[in-house]
Amino acid sequence: MVPPTGDGGSPAPIDRPILEFLETRLQATGQVATALITDASGHLELRVTLTPSYYPDSVEEATLAVRWYTNDDFKIHYREVQSDRSWECRWDRHPNPHNTQDHFHPPPAAPTPGDDASWPTDHRDMLRLVLDEIEDRLAALWSE
Repeated sequence: MVPPTGDGGSPAPIDRPILEFLETRLQATGQVATALITDASGHLELRVTLTPSYYPDSVEEATLAVRWYTNDDFKIHYREVQSDRSWECRWDRHPNPHNTQDHFHPPPAAPTPGDDASWPTDHRDMLRLVLDEIEDRLAALWSE
């Protein structure tokens, strides 16, 4: 097993062209308010703010953070902030001591270790899977 980088992700560098592709793709959807590649958190990633009008008023902010590496490892972190709590989950592919390479940190707290999983290899398919899961979450929020 290759040891992960200091960011808890892959030993490979970030794949900026894939982040740029995802940024362009996400900016074109109504579900996304902003999508911007940043290194503000100390790690190059795509930061996405989801459109507030898609959410009930109880959700103050919903975000997605994406890191995609040149070896197709990734970390995709979804987070909702409400006045009294946050709700989050994470889809990961990277070497680690707590799960198989593909794994999911389930909501509401995205604990480690997560659940072993199997993810699509293509970044477009993985993005579709995540967006579908977010749509399911939105449906659950609106039905509460």
